[in-house]
Amino acid sequence: MQLGFTFFFNSILLGIGLAMDAFSVSLANGLNEPCMRRRRMTAVAGIFAAFQFAMPLIGWICVSTVAQHFKAFEKLIPWIALALLGFIGGKMLLEGIRGGDSCDEEKPAVGLMGLLVQGVATSIDALSVGFTIADYRFSEALLACLLIGGVTFFICFAGIAIGKKAGTRLAGKAGVFGGAILIFIGLEIFITSWL
Repeated sequence: MQLGFTFFFNSILLGIGLAMDAFSVSLANGLNEPCMRRRRMTAVAGIFAAFQFAMPLIGWICVSTVAQHFKAFEKLIPWIALALLGFIGGKMLLEGIRGGDSCDEEKPAVGLMGLLVQGVATSIDALSVGFTIADYRFSEALLACLLIGGVTFFICFAGIAIGKKAGTRLAGKAGVFGGAILIFIGLEIFITSWL
């Protein structure tokens, strides 16, 4: 494999495709926390980018070492994504219904553990990308994963910003809407895996 235009173009396109679930969850996070500061926005987008970087690389390592074990795990991916996003989305939905939409700068709407769960849920399907880059050398796989992570960061940051704008306009309904989006994404991942 040569590091030409096609390599970079394919890696960026792959990053865009993989970042769509993370973008939607970032949008929901922005809706749920309309007063989020730029530093937290950067950290949230960074968490999603880190997972989107790591998962394809882990998939590549699995293909290179223990591919037969990874195949059995692949069937569980939609169930795991549905459970994780359903849990976080349900929690956001309940808090939105109870009226938990305030601009409390001290307490973020979704804590670190919740963000890590979202990161896993939105990137777990990226493990299978390791199969598509199986013929890459380690340095090429690493570069491709860095590009995927970089693209994810910018897409998620934009998603949070858009969600924040809409969240300030939606006021009390933002948490309900954000939770519903997360549940929908979990269902979409689950249903499309069976088609």
